[in-house]
Amino acid sequence: MFIHPLSDVQSQQIGEGTRVWQFSVVLQGAVIGKNCNICAHTLVEGDVVLGDDVTVKSGVYLWDGLRVEDRVFIGPCATFANDKKPRSKQYPEQFLTTVLKQGCSLGANCTILPGVTIGRNAMVGAGAVVTRDVPDNAVVVGNPARIIKYVE
Repeated sequence: MFIHPLSDVQSQQIGEGTRVWQFSVVLQGAVIGKNCNICAHTLVEGDVVLGDDVTVKSGVYLWDGLRVEDRVFIGPCATFANDKKPRSKQYPEQFLTTVLKQGCSLGANCTILPGVTIGRNAMVGAGAVVTRDVPDNAVVVGNPARIIKYVE
């Protein structure tokens, strides 16, 4: 495991071979699997679970309620939301769960709304806005994201 000295890692639940780069914050309670790469300028809140071999590129904030399975790629500046009706200083009892299934990939600057599941090996195009579940192996693009094909 490698933790860059310019990062702030409060969680003890980080797997062997994982790298956390500079200016990253990992809060207490977060679970990060083995052989992950958490790039610079990222945030991982305390109720986030990452599987093994996950890549989180720079500029990504992983909010409470996110569950990420093995071998997921999260592109630069991908955005997640965890509250459908956010208000300042008003928090839900529990945040919605967003799930990224095994092997899926999220393109740069995509937006994933709360409570959505991205299927196994699915691909979300750069800049797409995902408002509903994405099936396994689907490729989605646009706003709102629509299926354009399936990968084999």
